[in-house]
Amino acid sequence: MLGLRRVLGLPDARGHGRFITGNLIDSLGNGMLLPLGLLYFTTLRDLPLAAVGVAVTAGQLAALPVVFAAGRLMDRHGPKHLTVTANVVSAAGFLTFLLAGRPWQIAGAYFLVQSGINAYYTAQRTLVLHVAPAAETRRWFAFTGSLRNIGIGVGALLAAGALALFGTNALTWLVVTAAPLYLLAALCFARVPTSPPQAEDSEMPPSERREVGKRSAAGDMRRYLLLVTSNIPFVLSQAMLSVLIAVYATETLGLPAWSASILLVVNTAMVATLTSPLTAHAAPEQPRHTLALGHVLLVCSMIAFAAPALTVADIPAWPALVTAIVLFSLAEIFYSPAVSELSVTLTPSAARGSRQSLYQLSWSSGNIAAPALFTGLLDAHALLPWTVQGVACLMALVAVPALKSPAPQGGRKRT
Repeated sequence: MLGLRRVLGLPDARGHGRFITGNLIDSLGNGMLLPLGLLYFTTLRDLPLAAVGVAVTAGQLAALPVVFAAGRLMDRHGPKHLTVTANVVSAAGFLTFLLAGRPWQIAGAYFLVQSGINAYYTAQRTLVLHVAPAAETRRWFAFTGSLRNIGIGVGALLAAGALALFGTNALTWLVVTAAPLYLLAALCFARVPTSPPQAEDSEMPPSERREVGKRSAAGDMRRYLLLVTSNIPFVLSQAMLSVLIAVYATETLGLPAWSASILLVVNTAMVATLTSPLTAHAAPEQPRHTLALGHVLLVCSMIAFAAPALTVADIPAWPALVTAIVLFSLAEIFYSPAVSELSVTLTPSAARGSRQSLYQLSWSSGNIAAPALFTGLLDAHALLPWTVQGVACLMALVAVPALKSPAPQGGRKRT
């Protein structure tokens, strides 16, 4: 078993059953409910799509400041308590779907849901440091990323099966059934044994260690803000899958409606099965080099996505899109664990709530901006979304060399 675990790139999971289960259950709930919110309110509440869309956006925007409040709570009570609270808030948010019938009530429901999501991801990366041995940090980030994709995929399949069997009437039962999953996830996280992040011995002389300790806080902040900024192109790329692919494949390229689902299945399957082994055996040792590889792969995938829309060349759609989604998935596989690791190790205070709030803000704001940004670009020209996103990834690639971490001062090694 030990040999198989090493081949698959999996961390030592002994004693971490509750942590693994909590991650799976939380993602299962996301997969079941998050994609169905608009359908629930337009179908069962008979509300106009535009009104529901505005309400959802308003609720998500109102929840943006929660990332900063979550950071303060994490510094005061620790990441485990914040993770538990976040799941309870998410459960409450989804249960309020049953009571929401007007746009302002929908906005309130989504405020709770998004607040729980923002708080969860603000704490989850730091919680990994309190659960995992220092030597296996990136393996745990890769493993939890795989768990997240597995949970979301299974949740989406369960929801699709329920809708296929019982129609839209199943939406209410999905809410009733899935919302308590977040309470179960909260219970699992509440019982996770944690300890302070393990330190690795430093060979640095005391005099040099004192000198390193005098590093400018402003310099550390600039480095961290650069990480946050350069992460936004990746966030927008992730949002492209749900926002852009279906419209582009069907309306621009004239493919069947199910084509986007096939591409999403390929992405989910690759990320769920290959993240751990490729992170363990193929990723560069230094996280910033892995970020660079991820951005290069993203640029290549944007070129492949755009290729079928080129009027100067007759490029078949399916081969180009399959190539694009494979490159895109490889970029996600390499980039996600490395950026999660850097987000908590880049600077001496990276794992604190204030820094994690900034990092989570890049995810929350990027996901909110993506629908308007990409639909507007696609409406202007079929090549614009891929061109703009490719240029953004190139700009992030140029910034990667500046993400070299400060020398460790008797703590976790940073690269």
